[in-house]
Amino acid sequence: MSGKHTLGWGLAALVVAGNMIGSGLYLLPVTLASTGSSSLIGWLVAAVGAGVLALVFGALGRLIPEADGLSGFAEKGLGRFFGFQVALAFWTACLVGNVAVAVAATGYLAFFWPALKDPVAATFCNLGIIWLATLAYMAGAKTASWFAAAALVVGLIPIVIAVAAGVAAFDPQLFAASWSPSGEPLTATVPAALVVIFWAYLGVESAAALSSKVRDPARNLGRASLAGVALATVVYVAATVSVFGVIPLQALTQSTSPYADLAGRVFGASIAGLVAVCAVAKTMGTVGGWVMMAGETARAAARQGYLPKGFAEGDRTPIINPLLGAAIMSIVTILSGQPTLGGQFGMLVGVTSVLTLCIYAVCSASLFRLARQSQARVLALVGLAFAVAAVATAASGYVVPTLIVFALTATAWFTFMRSRPAPVDPGSAEA
Repeated sequence: MSGKHTLGWGLAALVVAGNMIGSGLYLLPVTLASTGSSSLIGWLVAAVGAGVLALVFGALGRLIPEADGLSGFAEKGLGRFFGFQVALAFWTACLVGNVAVAVAATGYLAFFWPALKDPVAATFCNLGIIWLATLAYMAGAKTASWFAAAALVVGLIPIVIAVAAGVAAFDPQLFAASWSPSGEPLTATVPAALVVIFWAYLGVESAAALSSKVRDPARNLGRASLAGVALATVVYVAATVSVFGVIPLQALTQSTSPYADLAGRVFGASIAGLVAVCAVAKTMGTVGGWVMMAGETARAAARQGYLPKGFAEGDRTPIINPLLGAAIMSIVTILSGQPTLGGQFGMLVGVTSVLTLCIYAVCSASLFRLARQSQARVLALVGLAFAVAAVATAASGYVVPTLIVFALTATAWFTFMRSRPAPVDPGSAEA
């Protein structure tokens, strides 16, 4: 492959960072208000863990480039039981995480229509956003892709304005006063917030997809992964410091649109409105993208024999695929309802992050099994240790739903799937 068709490590780093930076950050300051500005330490710890995991997935991508996503990584190293678990867990994470993004969209819509702060009205708005995005996906994956891509650049505007507001109006005393609102030691508050913070790093596994496109991947993929995580971390830390250095904690805990509120305090109502509009556009586009991701994850699982064939038949997405996904998201929306949008967002983010970290732990174990070099095995062990430690320090309310998911998928495996042979690739059967 000629040089003009491959990515240098710098451009690849921008791709990795772009896959992580997005609407997942928009309501996090509200969720982290109980931790206060000391969450800055949590961001740095999460960045180190994300960097290690990016290298883990980069190594997996080089070892088994033919693997079909995360479930393929797990299956190649640990067998079909773990491939099945990861396939269904990742599908679940896509659906639950997408509800959190819909909640973020509703939060910024509430900037214009405060009635949406009411839990009942917010639930109906969340459902409307989910079903609108589902209808776009049912119209075709291309429609959903354009829906998501159109909002990509727009989504960075709220973060840029928030950082500019922080630079213009940062109050060191206010930041210091919000350092540890509960008065508990940082050894208790920071680990507890780590899972919620890691939500912003989900997608770090996308580094593996670059292995075939990066020039000299053995040398440059690791550099690109670490640089991408570092760039995202700079953005996250700058945005977090800006919020805690301008908005008092009491006001932050009641906010449904922290970056719009930040812009309003510094630049006025018109800029705050622009931030809210951009945030709504980005979150709506992200919901559309993740509806498509969930649907395609289900299609891949069906092709691997992990879901019924009806999820993957034909050239177009079978209607049962997006309809079932939307139905599951609707149930999650109703069951996860909280008195505030920030509380609901935090619950969904915590559950999604724990579920995804468990998937990352399985993939790290798979790398340890597949690797032949001691350096890769050490990397796998560090990735596994970080994922396990982050889950172990998470609140039980985030861990229990994850245990239920894995209990259900394990039961389904031993009841229905264990005796089924792996599907045969027709191409591999040709003599």
